[in-house]
Amino acid sequence: MQSFFQLWNEAAITTVGLFWMAFWAFGLGYLISSMIQVFVTRERMKKGMGGSSGRSVFLATFFGFISSSCSFAALSTTRSLFAKGAGLIPALAFMLASTNLVVELGIIIAVFLSWQFVVGEYVGGILLILFMWALVRVTLPAGLEKEALKHAREQTDDNDGDGSQDWRELIVSREGWFKVAQRYAMEWSMVWKDVTIGFTVAGIIAAFVPRSFFQALFISSDVADPTFWQVLSQAVIGPVAAFFTFIGSMGNIPLAAVLFSNGVSFAGVMAFIFSDLVVFPVLRIQAQYYGRKMAFYLLGILLTVLVAAAVAMHYGFAALDMLPTSESARVLTDRSFFAVDHTFGLNLVFIILSGVFVIWKRMGGHDHMDHGSKSIGEKILFTLSMIAYGWLAVGLVLPV
Repeated sequence: MQSFFQLWNEAAITTVGLFWMAFWAFGLGYLISSMIQVFVTRERMKKGMGGSSGRSVFLATFFGFISSSCSFAALSTTRSLFAKGAGLIPALAFMLASTNLVVELGIIIAVFLSWQFVVGEYVGGILLILFMWALVRVTLPAGLEKEALKHAREQTDDNDGDGSQDWRELIVSREGWFKVAQRYAMEWSMVWKDVTIGFTVAGIIAAFVPRSFFQALFISSDVADPTFWQVLSQAVIGPVAAFFTFIGSMGNIPLAAVLFSNGVSFAGVMAFIFSDLVVFPVLRIQAQYYGRKMAFYLLGILLTVLVAAAVAMHYGFAALDMLPTSESARVLTDRSFFAVDHTFGLNLVFIILSGVFVIWKRMGGHDHMDHGSKSIGEKILFTLSMIAYGWLAVGLVLPV
C-alpha cells in the first residue's frame, strides 16, 4: 500500500503531466481567439455566422472542427465569435464542435476504449449541436442574448471591431500582432487560476480517490442489461462524476475506461466524456464572459442535450447491435506524460510563442488584463492557486 507521501508525489506528477499534455492546445486556442478578436470585424462575422440559419450553424460547426481545442480555449474563442457578431446558436455550435469533434480526442478514445466510442464521440458531437439548436430556439428568454452580448463585448475590450482598418493591412502590421499579443496575455490572465486549481484537484483525485468511489456513484453499474431508467440515471450521473475531475474530456478518458470496464453503461460513459463544458470552472468562466443568467441558462441547455445525446446513442447503437462490451476497455497503468513526441514539439513552440507575446506585451506598457481581480472571489481563487503551487512544488520533490 502506498504511503501518503508517495500518493502526494504521484498526484503532483499527474497534475503537471496532464497540463503538459494540454498546454499546446491551450496556446493554440488562445492564439486563434486573439486573432479573431483583432483581425475579424463585426460586419464580417455577422455576414458569415450571424443569426441561426442552417448555413451559419454549418459554418460554425466546420470552423469548430478545424480549430478543435480544449474546453477552456474553446470558451475564449466562442466568446470572441459571439462578441464579433456571430449568433448565439452558431457560437454554441462552434464551442461544441471544437470540444467534441476533436481528432486528438478520438485517438485517445481509441487507445483507452474502442472504435464504438470513437464513433459515438463524433456522432454524439453532431447530435449535441442539433439538440442544442432546437432547444435554444424554443427556450431562449427574451432579451437574454442581447444582455449577454453586451457583457461579452465588455470582456473582450473590443475597441478595434468597427472595421475602420482593413484586416489585410492589420495582419501584416506590427500594430496588429502587438494587439494579438495583448489579447493572448489577457486570455491567460483570465483563466490561469481556474486552470491551476482544476488540474491540481484532478491530480489529487487521480492519486487519492479510489476507483470504487466512481463505481459506486453510478447506479446499477453491475447490471448486465440495464433498464431505460437505469441507463438514464447513469447518463445523468455522468456529469456529476465529471464534476469531481473537471479537466475536460482529454484527461477523463482513462477514468472513462475504468468506469466502462466496471459495468457503467455506454450512455453513462459517453455522458461523462461529454461533460467537459458543464463543470464548475467552465460555469465560472461563462459567468465572467456572459453574466450569471446566461451562464446558468447555458449550463441547463448543455446538461439537457448531453444526457439526451448519450441516451439516444445508447439505444441507437443497441438497435444496430453496436454496443461495446466492457472487455474492450484498455486501462493503461503506465502513463508516460513527458515523452519526446509531437506533444513535446508543439509545447516547445507555444512556450516560445507565449514568452515572446508576454514580454512584448509588457514592453508595450499597456495593461488590459485587470478584470475584477480585487473581488473577494478572485482573492479566494488567487489564494487557492498559491496553495496549489506550494502543494505541487513539495509533491514533485518528495522521494518516491
